[in-house]
Amino acid sequence: MHLFAVFYRVTCRVFLEFSRYTNLLAYFCAPKLYTMATMFDVYPLAPVTITRAQGSYVWDDKGQRYLDMYGGHAVISIGHTHPHWVERIQDQLKQIAFYSNSIRIPIQQEVASILGKLSGHSNYQLFMCNSGAEANENALKLASFHTNRKLVVSFTKAFHGRTSLAVAATDQPAYVAPVNETPFVHFLPFNDVEALENFFQKSGNEVAGVILEGIQGVGGIHEATDVFLQSIRRLCDEHGAVYIADSVQCGYGRTGDFFAHDHAGVAADIYTMAKGMGNGFPVAGIFIAPHIQPRYFMLGTTFGGNPLACAAALAVLEVMDRDQLMQHATAMGLYLKEQLKAIPQIKSIRGRGLMIGFDVPNEFTGMKKRLFEQHKIFTGEAKPEVIRLLPALNISKEEIDMFVAAVKADIASFN
Repeated sequence: MHLFAVFYRVTCRVFLEFSRYTNLLAYFCAPKLYTMATMFDVYPLAPVTITRAQGSYVWDDKGQRYLDMYGGHAVISIGHTHPHWVERIQDQLKQIAFYSNSIRIPIQQEVASILGKLSGHSNYQLFMCNSGAEANENALKLASFHTNRKLVVSFTKAFHGRTSLAVAATDQPAYVAPVNETPFVHFLPFNDVEALENFFQKSGNEVAGVILEGIQGVGGIHEATDVFLQSIRRLCDEHGAVYIADSVQCGYGRTGDFFAHDHAGVAADIYTMAKGMGNGFPVAGIFIAPHIQPRYFMLGTTFGGNPLACAAALAVLEVMDRDQLMQHATAMGLYLKEQLKAIPQIKSIRGRGLMIGFDVPNEFTGMKKRLFEQHKIFTGEAKPEVIRLLPALNISKEEIDMFVAAVKADIASFN
């Protein structure tokens, strides 16, 4: 009996250990049963991991250097890891990084003051938020509040963001979910003054706002004409509508003017901004004309305008002012366009300042990929074959020459 009890205990122990072993084996050998969380796969990613950046260059995890002619969708305005920007953020981190908009945050007023000075709109009002989509969302909402109307006018090939109202005003059907569809947004042909006037003649007194990019980015680098912008201003004035200048990508000095729309000589009622505003730190805002009056709780945000975001934004404005980057963007943009125009195979070079695009001829399809893989240069694109260039505003002539030489080499490789 005693031997049987010992045998029983040993047998049970062996069985338990075996079960534990097989469970461990299943854990390591059957990953389908024991998987880790992953990222939601919505981005077609370049096969590179960037670990370091400075100025107009980035480096991957193997030490390979790349020239950045895209700045992460026009975000890098004063160059990667600019020392003044880094110092501003570090100093702010040592004091306070965040508190909500339930208290006074004096650095917000510092941002508003220098923004007014550099943009030429010193009597405008600043509301801060976190992203370009959020800026456009708040601008459209504010236009509706101000006019007590619902209709919004947008334009073909427009891109204004991916949140509810912003994506409803975006002419990219693949981005618009059924819940975003609305009868209150009307799309008109871009740069078509006659279509605009006809719509306002019919429905102008129902329009809350007109929103457009000064230069369409995702749409392929197409610039709004002066007469088109002036017509929007006139029709909005005549019908009491709000003119919203989406400057998220084309603004913040990128075109040589602080806001790209202002080259037409007329001011918008609301300017939206993000991307280059923080040089990589998430910060955005809308700049609002004085005749649009605020009231408590009509707009709101938890993180918008936090001290750390303001420090990043302030650093950008200070560097832009000190180094005259808008003038530099104008000069370098002209130089880049001149160099590209000297390449006979390149057609339809367009844009302003350092927001430039050109069509890639059919015989050179895939240029963006080859510039990345063979020449180690980041560029952007718009469909079907448009190269988009959105480098830092302080890019040098030598760095532009490197890019142009790579384009020439790519074309020459087909001969």
